[in-house]
Amino acid sequence: MTTTEGTSDAPAAHPRFAEALRGLGLADLVARARRFPEATRTAAEAAAAIGCELSQICKSLVFAADGVPVLVLMDGASRVDLERVREELGAGKVTRAGADAVRETTGYAIGGVPPFGHRERTRVLADRSLLAHEVVWAAAGTPYAVFPMEPKELVATAGATLVDVRERAE
Repeated sequence: MTTTEGTSDAPAAHPRFAEALRGLGLADLVARARRFPEATRTAAEAAAAIGCELSQICKSLVFAADGVPVLVLMDGASRVDLERVREELGAGKVTRAGADAVRETTGYAIGGVPPFGHRERTRVLADRSLLAHEVVWAAAGTPYAVFPMEPKELVATAGATLVDVRERAE
């Protein structure tokens, strides 16, 4: 192996995210973060690497509501219903934020965006589906690292409003 991915001596979490965790009094999560040699960029990749259910992955997705960034936390097995997000926010239009906007707002690249510890404070919505598990896994600031957290604590730490914004089964 020519990179530090997967080695036990390399810190798993992105340094800026690790610092954010420490600042939030969550230093124990820095040690619990796991780094994988293969990317955990998508929910499916993360679930396969961890060996958990797809719905135990917490996706951190950035949208623009009337041009203002908003973070939506969604379980890995579900898709966000943009119309439900629009209704929840009382916005005229909601679109997926582009890669540059995601990095500018959060400080992280798509595929590695953690649920909190971002460059800019944004409004956060968390889908109730995350509460179905005792533990969920979220990105730790890189496309190779994740950390486990109890969903209610994750929602509280992110300052999220609990909502129902996932696509309904037809």
